[in-house]
Amino acid sequence: MHMSDALLSPTVGVAMWAVAAGTIAYCSSKVRKELDDRKIPLMGVLGAFIFAAQMINFTIPATGSSGHLGGGLILAILLGPYAAFLTISSVLVVQALFFADGGLLALGCNIFNLGFFPAFIAYPFIYKKIIGHKPTPAKLSVASVVAAVIGMQMGALGVVLETVSSGISSLPFSSFVILMQPIHLAIGIVEGLVTAAVVSFVYNARPEILQSALEARPIGNHPVKNVVLAFLAVALITGGIVSLFASENPDGLEWSITRVTGMKELKGAQEGLHGPLSSLQERISFLPDYTFRKQVEVKPEAVGNQSSHAIMGETKPEDKKTEVNKLGTSVAGIVGGLLSLGVSFLSGFLLKKRIHSD
Repeated sequence: MHMSDALLSPTVGVAMWAVAAGTIAYCSSKVRKELDDRKIPLMGVLGAFIFAAQMINFTIPATGSSGHLGGGLILAILLGPYAAFLTISSVLVVQALFFADGGLLALGCNIFNLGFFPAFIAYPFIYKKIIGHKPTPAKLSVASVVAAVIGMQMGALGVVLETVSSGISSLPFSSFVILMQPIHLAIGIVEGLVTAAVVSFVYNARPEILQSALEARPIGNHPVKNVVLAFLAVALITGGIVSLFASENPDGLEWSITRVTGMKELKGAQEGLHGPLSSLQERISFLPDYTFRKQVEVKPEAVGNQSSHAIMGETKPEDKKTEVNKLGTSVAGIVGGLLSLGVSFLSGFLLKKRIHSD
């Protein structure tokens, strides 16, 4: 559900950047009160875990589409909403800057859609209401599924509203929303089941983690080393190995756009902010689309109608094709996970350091 810049006008993109930045600042001020030496590494490994989990696209049967986890609800349940928003923001920044996943202009929208709705709507108003004051395994599972579905639906609707309000694409509200909501309902159900499994694991291993998030307080003296190591191991295995088996079908957003427009990808504008941001992202991202990519020349004899460029020994862009190195996917999964771990950990560390300096 990562939006591209082609869907957004500069006005909407910059406005959502401001909203995301303001929310990050607010969360930073709030999260200082609940940080301790145990929650900071937990933020790091959960950032790595969510990065890796988002690389795994799973097929939605009978649709030709796929989906991936958002992860915001998992983070909110285990870290609390404020630390969760900071962590998912760190992951999305890493994805946009170094892997060209989601546009730079669209980064504010992606942070809001994937972070705000699960952390500040689904978690406090759905999940916490269902589990009540005495969580049980059954309540945790039901709450996880229901909250994940609602959070995903709200995020999908956010994409539609931001796109339509931009007015630069040919996507009409009615057709777009009719496709986006049902396909993300299916994705939300899968996310809910995965969330329930992750939360149940932590609940059985260290229920104090969930309790500290519910009460917005530090974890305290309870050891979390085993949980941290478990998430780190799963993140590396998922990003380095399981990612190789991800579905190649378009995700729910891409699928919806294709069904409405008949095009696999919308062409982005080059004027205004779009061109410079696109060029900047192209220069910064060292593993675009989570893989090594190299341009190889197509031999003239393989081209039915040789151009004058080919005859003269020159190669035009259309005379090239892209080869995808599968090894790059594993490298991207591991490197991206470690980068997300580092950025998430660093944000927590700097906030904690500021507490001591105040």
